[in-house]
Amino acid sequence: MSKITVFISSPYTLGDVALNVREQMTTADKLINMGFAPFVPLYTHFQHMVYPQPYETWLSLDFVWVEKCDCLLRLEGESKGADREVEKAYELEKQVFYSIGELVKYYQV
Repeated sequence: MSKITVFISSPYTLGDVALNVREQMTTADKLINMGFAPFVPLYTHFQHMVYPQPYETWLSLDFVWVEKCDCLLRLEGESKGADREVEKAYELEKQVFYSIGELVKYYQV
């Protein structure tokens, strides 16, 4: 049985970027331990440190992964980029969740 893939969407540039990356990683760890296969787009933070790309390049890559994942989990916090990822998920008719609890309940994990 294949694992349910979850795109994690959250703030990056507003606030402390290191803490924002950590929040996605913490969420990913919880999802992994529950049997999901999370995609952590903020791992690109480390790629960007060595090989910077324009904001829109990163967002366009995020959209590719939103399309590939089964659903999207939107974490709290103001973010125009995360809001655009949510819009993309709805456009693709993907399920969008606003908490791990909603996600688990939907998939009955």
